[in-house]
Amino acid sequence: MQERPLILVTNDDGITAPGIRALIRIMNKIGEVVVVAPDSPQSGMGHAITVDNVLTCNPITIDDGPQLEYTCSGTPADCIKMAVSEILNKKPDLCVSGINHGSNSSINVIYSGTMSAAIEAGIEGIPAIGFSLLDFKWHADFKPAEDFVKNITLNTLLNGLPEGVVLNVNIPNLKKEEIKGTKICRQAMGVWKEDFDKRKSPFGKEYYWLSGEFVNKDKGQDTDVWALDNGFISIVPVQFDLTAHHMIQKLNSWEL
Repeated sequence: MQERPLILVTNDDGITAPGIRALIRIMNKIGEVVVVAPDSPQSGMGHAITVDNVLTCNPITIDDGPQLEYTCSGTPADCIKMAVSEILNKKPDLCVSGINHGSNSSINVIYSGTMSAAIEAGIEGIPAIGFSLLDFKWHADFKPAEDFVKNITLNTLLNGLPEGVVLNVNIPNLKKEEIKGTKICRQAMGVWKEDFDKRKSPFGKEYYWLSGEFVNKDKGQDTDVWALDNGFISIVPVQFDLTAHHMIQKLNSWEL
């Protein structure tokens, strides 16, 4: 009998978030699951790691599923490092991160703890996928996404990923029958226009609340934002080599 794949599951919304609980249930149908996830929400942490404090990582039981679970005091990237270095006795066949509550399309991939965990797994040589649902609500309905998540996962296990590449998967907040399918996309060129709401505390001390508006500067129909706006699941292959290769030759012409 063929051995079931070992799947590492993590997220950035915390180990009790409904999104990761849904992802664990899906992965239990595919392989042997080990969960290492933050003990509290870590959204927007990007690829931060803990260097100025201790880390704890303890076994935990949250439901009666067959998975093994550990809760970590660190960031999503810390969770991957702890899993590889301290918990697992062999390299996982796959790492899945999510399902995130909210979009990680376009420039959001830079800030995302969900995607940073997947990228950290990729750095470790583990094929990885970050899954996100375009619904920020805590009690979002992940049911319509389940078959799509399972299919993308099985295809990734079957076909593999090139070294240095992970997948960023975003799912529109639609009923299952309204989702038109999947689109392989590029990352849209978009930015956040920040707005800092300046306030004063009862003690007269100034403080700020960060808010903002996403601005899509990309009108192409091959982007993740276009796909999501038009009812498709977007799949963007992401690389963590940030070298701007097209600039190397030009830089070599400078008198440095």
